[in-house]
Amino acid sequence: MSDWQQRFDDRIMRSIGRPLAKLEHGTGAWVTDAAGTTYLDFLAGIAVNSLGHAHPAFVEAVTAQASKLAHVSNYFTTEPTLELAERIVRLAGAGSDGRAWFGNSGAEANEAAFKLARLNNSGGARTRILALVDAFHGRTMGSLALTGKPHMRAPFEPMAGGVEHIPATIEALEASIDDAVAALFVEPIQGEAGVVELPAGFLEAARATTERHGALLIVDEIQTGAGRTGEWFGFQHAGIMPDAITVAKGIGGGMPIGGLVTFGRASDLFQKGQHGSTFGGNPLATAVSNAVLGEIERAGLVANAAARGPQIRERIAAIGSPLVGGTRGRGLLIGVALTEPLAGEVVAHSMREGLIVNAANDHTIRLAPPLIIGDAEIDEFAVRFARALAAAHAD
Repeated sequence: MSDWQQRFDDRIMRSIGRPLAKLEHGTGAWVTDAAGTTYLDFLAGIAVNSLGHAHPAFVEAVTAQASKLAHVSNYFTTEPTLELAERIVRLAGAGSDGRAWFGNSGAEANEAAFKLARLNNSGGARTRILALVDAFHGRTMGSLALTGKPHMRAPFEPMAGGVEHIPATIEALEASIDDAVAALFVEPIQGEAGVVELPAGFLEAARATTERHGALLIVDEIQTGAGRTGEWFGFQHAGIMPDAITVAKGIGGGMPIGGLVTFGRASDLFQKGQHGSTFGGNPLATAVSNAVLGEIERAGLVANAAARGPQIRERIAAIGSPLVGGTRGRGLLIGVALTEPLAGEVVAHSMREGLIVNAANDHTIRLAPPLIIGDAEIDEFAVRFARALAAAHAD
């Protein structure tokens, strides 16, 4: 065991496993560890580092804002906070009645959305909240109650009441929603389940059914937002308008930030004093998020994600590995389906090849590279991933 691994084992809470490496610095899609090994980063901090590492727009925003104001509490506001609210409402297409609330993480965003759902109950009869089997919405108590993975919830039962998990089918959707449902939570793509897309027509049916029964449709865009799927937000592929979305990860490009964006009538549900966050919407985080989203717009990175995703999937298919059963996902959120439960081995061999990927489960490799990637990075990925697949298959 190396010195840093021993230090980790001695002092870091055992809620997470031992890290794969101790990273020190990065540039673009590349990152270097303490031993001097450089890796091609095709995970981007789990779909967080939209602009890669140490992008000038990110660095300049941190430096400029830190020299002015970093934190003011929610008794005050600042220009970066107002600008980000206006920007994210615009990008989401929420319209003139759209509103935003900012916290510090995706889990906090979903906690806020959980409370929003509870507020959709003016008559007192809406006691049910629906989410999907295999969904992942976070690890805090409210977001964990929404998470459709029993093994994650079991150690912490009892959960917040009223949440039911239904299969991701249109039939189950239409059979489950009635006038007692306050809200339906969905991810456009279930990233933690193995980059699993919803069935064709599901979001459209969810919108029609929730609208008919007065329930809120809340779309978790934490992993699919900020242009990752080839649209600004995953729901936009379906051409629908939800009542609210939750955002985090890629909107900050590495700066911790999360948020809730509301549409239409949902924008009037929260009243003064019903929710807040000491650090939420601080000027440092919002200034950086403005810079990240502004650079994604300026550089056309949403279109880049839409183009590069199919390119990567074609390169994976061309490898011809018997371990690869296919790919799924949209844009730069890609799941590689394995024919054998060897995802952990593929990750380990990828690390040896200087490539960072992720095992979403035993049969799925998840890819979520920075939105800035181009031909050179994809060529290098294909070479290294092919060697990792071959080594895992030979074990």
